[in-house]
Amino acid sequence: MPAGMMIPARNTASSMIGRNGNVGIFGSPASLVLGQELQGIEMGENEYGRMRETEEFESGTKSSSENHEVGSGDDQLNNQRPNKKKRYHRHTQHQIQQMEAFFKECPHPDDKQRKELSRELNLEPLQVKFWFQNKRTQMKTHHERHENTQLRTENEKLRADNMRYREALSNATCPNCGGPTAIGEMSFDEHHLRLENARLREEIDRISAIAAKYVGKPVSNYPLLSTPIPSRPLEIGMGSYGGHDLGLGPGGGDMFGAADLLRTISAPSEADKPVIIELAVAAMEELVRMAQMGEPLWMTGVDGSTNELNEEEYVRSFPRGIGPKPSGFSCEASRATAVVIMNHISLVEMLMDVNQWSTIFTGIVSRAMTLEVLSTGVAGNYNGALQVMTSELQVPSPLVPTRESYFVRYCKQHGEGTWAVVDVSLDNLRPAPALRCRRRPSGCLIQEMPNGYSKVTWVEHVEVDDRGVHSLYNQLVSSGHAFGAKRWIATLDRQCERLASAMATSIIPNGDAGEGRKSMLKLAERMVMSFCGGVSASTTHTWTTLSGTGADDVRVMTRKSVDDPGRPSGIVLSAATSFWLPLPPNRVFHFLRDENSRNEWDILSNGGVVQEMAHIANGRDTGNCVSLLRVNSANSSQSNMLILQESSTDQTASFVIYAPVDIVSINVVLNGGDPDYVALLPSGFAILPDGSTASSGGANGAGEHGSGGSLLTVAFQILVDSVPTAKLSLGSVATVNNLIACTVERIKASLSCDNP
Repeated sequence: MPAGMMIPARNTASSMIGRNGNVGIFGSPASLVLGQELQGIEMGENEYGRMRETEEFESGTKSSSENHEVGSGDDQLNNQRPNKKKRYHRHTQHQIQQMEAFFKECPHPDDKQRKELSRELNLEPLQVKFWFQNKRTQMKTHHERHENTQLRTENEKLRADNMRYREALSNATCPNCGGPTAIGEMSFDEHHLRLENARLREEIDRISAIAAKYVGKPVSNYPLLSTPIPSRPLEIGMGSYGGHDLGLGPGGGDMFGAADLLRTISAPSEADKPVIIELAVAAMEELVRMAQMGEPLWMTGVDGSTNELNEEEYVRSFPRGIGPKPSGFSCEASRATAVVIMNHISLVEMLMDVNQWSTIFTGIVSRAMTLEVLSTGVAGNYNGALQVMTSELQVPSPLVPTRESYFVRYCKQHGEGTWAVVDVSLDNLRPAPALRCRRRPSGCLIQEMPNGYSKVTWVEHVEVDDRGVHSLYNQLVSSGHAFGAKRWIATLDRQCERLASAMATSIIPNGDAGEGRKSMLKLAERMVMSFCGGVSASTTHTWTTLSGTGADDVRVMTRKSVDDPGRPSGIVLSAATSFWLPLPPNRVFHFLRDENSRNEWDILSNGGVVQEMAHIANGRDTGNCVSLLRVNSANSSQSNMLILQESSTDQTASFVIYAPVDIVSINVVLNGGDPDYVALLPSGFAILPDGSTASSGGANGAGEHGSGGSLLTVAFQILVDSVPTAKLSLGSVATVNNLIACTVERIKASLSCDNP
């Protein structure tokens, strides 16, 4: 038939009977019978008109490839109604060419475009609408048929390779005797074939999972979906975290200090898994592009070391995304790059193991948990690994709410020596009103460098509701220094230094930790993790605010310690407060870490002289070290008191953390003993820039907030009763309150005297 279908403008029924009595199907490849006598039915003029319109519009929807010549039904129609003139409505060649050209530019025209096109082509708008609908259906069918054929061909090729390998194994002969190979005596070639066969099976599973929605096959019975990922412990031990055991429950997912709130989010359903896989693949593509693109997508930040995102350009470059920004949320996006002292494979393993990741970023990650491992990767590494996780991110202060996320983490190798790890939120699959943070594709691109170094480009892109942040920390959080890429990359660089020093054998000759150096570093690591886990506004903590002066309010909470060898048994009272100082963070850090100025603020040292007994450097900066201090107090009862202290600083945060230790226990550690049984109650300081340009650059600011000052958090943990079942007395709370208030006043007085 010519380009447009020709339909008689007469009354017809839905069933159309041809000359031979067969029923003609609308749009079938055979010649179409388009007419039928309306026997015994009298139709009004209006009803007749409506049916004629419908037939005319349907005729306009057929493309040139699907239109056929009208068969003998026309003759039948003429014989039955000879007095009626036949009217045919078909698309001309010009009309079809114009609609085909328009379809290439815009397959989904809106009402305005359809009306304009119908006016130009002298067609009804519904005719244009139906033509485009049928054209889209035709193209979709063709595309799916093509992809299905490709996948079937690839599957057959893999199956043929599989059969070839099976045949090679079954026909293998012993190289010595020429007979069949005995079980347990597999040759190298056979072993290689088995490994290759397993890799191909995993590739089939991955391809099938990604292509499931396109070929119409459900994703089910994939063995990788329930395989737990092996844990790879760090060289330095894990210890305890905020009073929670770090061990993995039997048969459960990997956990790190996860509490009931994050447990309420369950593993994804089978129906969600194809969507998660597709989302992870798209997020990986976006992350790699964002890590490599320059202007106009990224603009240099005010500090000159980070890049800030141009949101308008981002929307143009990545229109797919995970949906529009929720109402009331603000966007935080940044990029930073650093060269770290760790090889690329170790970095990938650290990021894909929830325990190692939480330990490395202990100052940022409060809690984390792996809900399900969808893929462990192929070829014996993390290439293609896919995990569904939850996490809680923190700032070391009770004044900043934590950020909880439900996301998928995907790892992929991009060429030799280049890897990428991306996170993207899954909140759209299971929205929860409690989650106030959504991660757009964020993560890092890792490139191998000579001598065991790696170049890491970190991209952090989140949408968050920050209305609960205290005004003291507003500028820090909004500037991106609290949770941005610079914070992550600086922490990674610092922790890689720390791990490298743990592997080294050199030690500064001011005292000698001897063979117990490694044990002492493990003990210090546990102390730092315990401090960071107990000072934030984590949802596992119940802080009570004591009366104060607003920003200097003291917040306290109690915890019972029972059967924990790393913590004294009894009731532990934690107290913390945060305040602003008109000095740059570097100045405050060196004042607090220096043993010579300790008696100016430490009430418990009782004015005694503090002496450094051992010193282990663990970073480039002289302030990055672990020290063992002795307090020579005038009070003879405290003459044997020792203090374990770790001080750590980077571009975005500094910590001075310490804990009193028993002299007998520390001697065991210095002799190489197990540090996990040393009871610790860490206290200390977290020092952050206030978010201004001056403080970021390290200038000596003074005066008002945001003029180069520091945000200092002071936190104490004190055992108020050795009986876990005892009741907390108000006198104990008052004592701790006075202790922290006096410490704050001493720090302010000492630093204000030094301030020019």
